[in-house]
Amino acid sequence: MDNHREAARLDALHQLKLLDTPPSESFDRITRMASQIFGLPIAAVSLTDQDRQWFKSRVGVDHWSIPRDRAPCAAVAESAVPLVVDDLLADPCYAESVLARAGTRFYAGAPLITREGHGLGALCVLGTEPRQASAAEMMALVDLAAMVMAQIELQHAFGRIDPISGLPTRNQFLDDLSDLARDNPGEQRFAIVVDFARGEQISRIARALGGGRVEELIRDAARALRAELGTGRETYHVGPAQFAFLSPRCPDSDPDLRSLQASLERLRATSASRFATNAALGVRPFKLGEVPGEDVLRGAASAAHEAREMANGIAVYSPAKDEAHRRQYGLLRDFSAALEAADQLRMVYQPRIDLATGRCVGAEALLRWRHPLLGDVSPGEFIPVIEQTSLARAATQRVLDIALDQLAEWHRAGLALNLSLNLSAANLTENDLVQRVQLGLLKRNLPAERLELELTESAMMEQPEQALGILNALAGAGVSLAIDDFGTGHSSLAYLQRLPVKIVKIDQAFVKNLTAGASPDHVLVESMVSLSHRLGFRVVAEGIETAEAAIALRQIGCQEGQGYLYGRPMSADAFGAWLTSSHPRASAAA
Repeated sequence: MDNHREAARLDALHQLKLLDTPPSESFDRITRMASQIFGLPIAAVSLTDQDRQWFKSRVGVDHWSIPRDRAPCAAVAESAVPLVVDDLLADPCYAESVLARAGTRFYAGAPLITREGHGLGALCVLGTEPRQASAAEMMALVDLAAMVMAQIELQHAFGRIDPISGLPTRNQFLDDLSDLARDNPGEQRFAIVVDFARGEQISRIARALGGGRVEELIRDAARALRAELGTGRETYHVGPAQFAFLSPRCPDSDPDLRSLQASLERLRATSASRFATNAALGVRPFKLGEVPGEDVLRGAASAAHEAREMANGIAVYSPAKDEAHRRQYGLLRDFSAALEAADQLRMVYQPRIDLATGRCVGAEALLRWRHPLLGDVSPGEFIPVIEQTSLARAATQRVLDIALDQLAEWHRAGLALNLSLNLSAANLTENDLVQRVQLGLLKRNLPAERLELELTESAMMEQPEQALGILNALAGAGVSLAIDDFGTGHSSLAYLQRLPVKIVKIDQAFVKNLTAGASPDHVLVESMVSLSHRLGFRVVAEGIETAEAAIALRQIGCQEGQGYLYGRPMSADAFGAWLTSSHPRASAAA
């Protein structure tokens, strides 16, 4: 027996919550019909549990269960095909079974199969004399078994009807799509998902007005969509505030986006939830039978997410964007394993130079990831994904541990270097961040002022008051703080003045093509440096690639810089060799 398949089968059975439930006339009626068709005294709806056959319905049987071992119904559940045993005593598999010892001679069973293909058990009939089953009898038994499964689905709904909206659910959408694909293979269709609200909008409404108001908005959205589509098309409730429907037969290669846009505008105008939600519409073209139902729905939902960035609120599924989203998910999944591996994550160090003297005064520590299959993954690709998840904490801790170990090594070697690390917005929600930083410094006997932590303006502005509290605590512990990518965020000067920050780092976008003279970049950088100095900040320029840019920055009054002109990010060993070499623009400050 396939253990994985059996575990999945048992899980499907237990999720139905049928075992050990009271008798039901709706099942008993079918069982009696099976007994009458075969003219036999015994029939049962038998469910195959881990070690028993339990009877949901029974005729001519006094007990509720028998052992699973050598029970014919177990074989039916495992194989998911009908079974007939003309004479149990003559069959070596069942001659010593509980049924045979109890006097049963004939057995016929038809499987109870879920839509996912799991065999739950059997509808069976039994006799005390050997006999054969005719083709007509077996056909009737199979039909009755299908009726049992329909009754199971009806009673337990399999989540087929959403209790709030009253609409068919995601499972029903997938089943209906499967039926369409069977009947109309290759036919062009469009799946449309209408997303009435983002998850955070729903959370805010629930927090402010209560769960009842959310349910009211969902019901209102469902009514508005049903009214817009009319009675000719089924509407499905496929997500918290997401609804889906299928286009009718479409000979054209594209849906009528103008019609969809007009429908969306009417929904926005007529829905009572329009003041609290922001509807978007995603379109997924596909051919019936050629794309799995889950992919159809996922693609339409992904397009609805993209639609929020569109002026008209509508987006058509893009395979390229979908592949990018799938890659992001793959990276997120694999990064967790990378944190446990010893050979995937590493730190590199980029020199930071005093522009007035040309001396190396420190380095920025940067995380790198070598994926076992994809090779080197750009930090610009994986870090934004990681920062949005709980993995941000573990990643920051790994960076902190490796970088502080390296800083301690430099410190023991007599190198008076500063080391800067990047924090994300997620780190500013960690209540123990300050304690972890302090503990890391104490364990390595490092002076706190040698560590510099960088945050972007955008990260600080997500939760400005909480960020201010943590930054004040870090500064109180003696750690230097810097604003990274200065000039690209949206923080106010009033907020910047409240921050215990000593350094601003001008984003490389302003520096990369910097030249002397009154160029736009030169004017912007000069203004930023002047403003920073007036606010009491030391200024570092990122992305210096040319000597001309370095000269211009020095003339403007920028104190420090880093970039490819001085050195690319390099391993700790390569950084040490770079420090001790006769580099023309930098030498170690000891």
